[in-house]
Amino acid sequence: MACHLVEKKSVGPAYKVVAAKYKGNDAAPTLLMEKVRKGGSGVYGPVPMIPSGPDKISDEDLKTVISYILTL
Repeated sequence: MACHLVEKKSVGPAYKVVAAKYKGNDAAPTLLMEKVRKGGSGVYGPVPMIPSGPDKISDEDLKTVISYILTL
């Protein structure tokens, strides 16, 4: 929650913006899991997203979070 909020932009995009971008994309959970694990930049602007490995959030918890985001 330090970099993303549900409804408005923070450091990164709002979760609702992410959900809208991936709406109807069956590959979204896999794509987002990879994005969180590897990090990156340029999708929503120049601020890079740092990688978050399994030592920060388990695969199971990350899948739960991504599922929630995609329901927004």
